[in-house]
Amino acid sequence: MYIGLSLFAISGLLLIAADHADAPAVTGNASDITDVYAFQGQNTSNMVFVVNSQGLLSPGATASATFNESVLTEINIDNNNDNVEDLVIQAIKRGNKMYFFGPVAPDATGTSSTIKTNNASGSVEISQYGQAAIIGTNNNMKFFAGPRDDPFFFDLNQYKAILAGTATGFNNPGTDTFAGTNVLSTIIEVPKASLGTSSSINVWVETKQKQ
Repeated sequence: MYIGLSLFAISGLLLIAADHADAPAVTGNASDITDVYAFQGQNTSNMVFVVNSQGLLSPGATASATFNESVLTEINIDNNNDNVEDLVIQAIKRGNKMYFFGPVAPDATGTSSTIKTNNASGSVEISQYGQAAIIGTNNNMKFFAGPRDDPFFFDLNQYKAILAGTATGFNNPGTDTFAGTNVLSTIIEVPKASLGTSSSINVWVETKQKQ
């Protein structure tokens, strides 16, 4: 049984959510979600889901950063617009691999989850920092887990200046506060057909601690 610790939500076909500051219980550990991305794949019949965690990793810290075997990442998918998950995609580390389950209907909705072990979709060896990315494939799906450059762009100093009243807007281009920092990414690409027949979906992500 896994209980939710950290939550971030997005909705629609191509939306992005970001959060680089969390409660002390999750900040800087495997439960700390920084960004969630959902977008149409290069194969337009597929959807790609990206969950980034453990933000602000320096290059020196990235090599030792790891996923936690006691933390389940769960992507929740609402395909009938009632804001209740109809499908989940789950990912959890075991050894040097990330294992994926779903998309599949959950046993129960809400913050408690059970890993859907009868609905395994595939696995991938976790990529190591400084080495080539390892991509797993199975059942028309693709999988990745490992460190990536933080793709989120934010000019924190200019933002503070705007709040302080010493600037009226952002610069173009601005200065990326997150440049040179990394995250741990969990990525799955799935056929749209496995997500239902709706033309749009709502998506939110939780990390859940084993109880």
